[in-house]
Amino acid sequence: MPKILVVEDNPGMRKMLVQALTEKNYDVAEVADGLEAANRIAAEAYDLIITDLKLPGLDGLEVLKKAKENNANTIVIIITAFGTVENAVEAMRQGAYDYILKPFSIKEVYLKIEKALSQQSIISENIFLKEEIRSRFGRLIGSSAKMQEVYQLIEKVAKSSSPVLILGESGTGKELVAREIHERGARKDKSFVPVNCAALAEGVLESELFGHEKGAFTGAVSQKKGRFELADNGTLFLDEIGDLPLNIQVKLLRALQEQEFERVGGTKSIKVDVRIIAATNKDLKKAIENGRFREDLFYRINVVPISLPPLRNRREDISELMAYFLQRYNKELHKDIKLSANTMGILTAYNWHGNVRELENVIERIVVLADKAVVEPNDLPKEFVSGASEAVSKQKGLLISEIEAIERERIRGVLEQCNYNQTEAASLLGLKRTSLQYKMKKYNLIKDEKGKKDV
Repeated sequence: MPKILVVEDNPGMRKMLVQALTEKNYDVAEVADGLEAANRIAAEAYDLIITDLKLPGLDGLEVLKKAKENNANTIVIIITAFGTVENAVEAMRQGAYDYILKPFSIKEVYLKIEKALSQQSIISENIFLKEEIRSRFGRLIGSSAKMQEVYQLIEKVAKSSSPVLILGESGTGKELVAREIHERGARKDKSFVPVNCAALAEGVLESELFGHEKGAFTGAVSQKKGRFELADNGTLFLDEIGDLPLNIQVKLLRALQEQEFERVGGTKSIKVDVRIIAATNKDLKKAIENGRFREDLFYRINVVPISLPPLRNRREDISELMAYFLQRYNKELHKDIKLSANTMGILTAYNWHGNVRELENVIERIVVLADKAVVEPNDLPKEFVSGASEAVSKQKGLLISEIEAIERERIRGVLEQCNYNQTEAASLLGLKRTSLQYKMKKYNLIKDEKGKKDV
């Protein structure tokens, strides 16, 4: 049974709300001021809080803040007089779920509560409250349509030994995809050998790939097997293959075509059975045009291409990834750090040029540095707030437009009810007559001389 706290200093309204919610079989508690509400919130967990904006002790915004500090998942609905609708915008910016304008009907209250609790039920099934994340594919996380396409390709290509080329920006998880292909195929019990072609100097890259004989060059004091040989009957993962020097590309092409090679300084051909998975963040077709990559090698490795989307193109997966990394680093650091709804919104809006790798680093930094249970936007590094500011401003603009549309319709309805008697309408709306006149002009709700409304 959902637990609801009603915070209202008006005894009549408080009694009416408590009675109406009790009739709906909610577990309802009531308090008359903000300070008492803060004490109750600290002592007991509530699924939903309905609070007036203007209260003795602490106001509704302070109650909202206390509720979110205690439990970021608590739903807060603000009750506000019509003349303070602007404050409802601020309340929602600070994390309120919704607001109710006085005067209101019990039916309206029921609808908003049912919608809020329904959403909370979905959130409770969300990955933030699970020990395990359902939308995982091995090491990969994400339930977006783009990632589902990647999962399907992995399943298909894993059953063969055909070369695979994984394309994507840095930090998108190309090596994770390569490992999933390996571990879901017939070679899963054999070696998976990764090589970062961009991290090795040209002088040692050939030796790393093909090995060398003793005395092949200064410092070659013994024979060494290369990555091709170590990956025999398994998978060789050539990461950042787009950075491979042209002279090494020639030798790699031969090794792929013939499945044999010679160690540096050797004359004996060594036969291997290796599956090749390559990855790059480069545009290889453009590199071919510029003479930096061999076209014949491209067609040899590009039998099955898999394109990984950047994180900004699958934003629906960001919350799942944040949940995973929060759980991971909370466990490692023996903490229980949570992100507020506003913080999650900012991180979701950020463009993540470093993709999943950058997101992981940010979440780790948040958990390491956090000195309170719930991380708010002000606790984030400034670059993330500014990076998401445009998206957040857009969302805020849409929210204000929505509230203004509601305000216009409410004023129009009350004016019609009062036959455009401004004094009576202002009284019902809780506005000064001059304020009502301003809003009527703003929303073009002035009656003309013939008794017709301008709408």
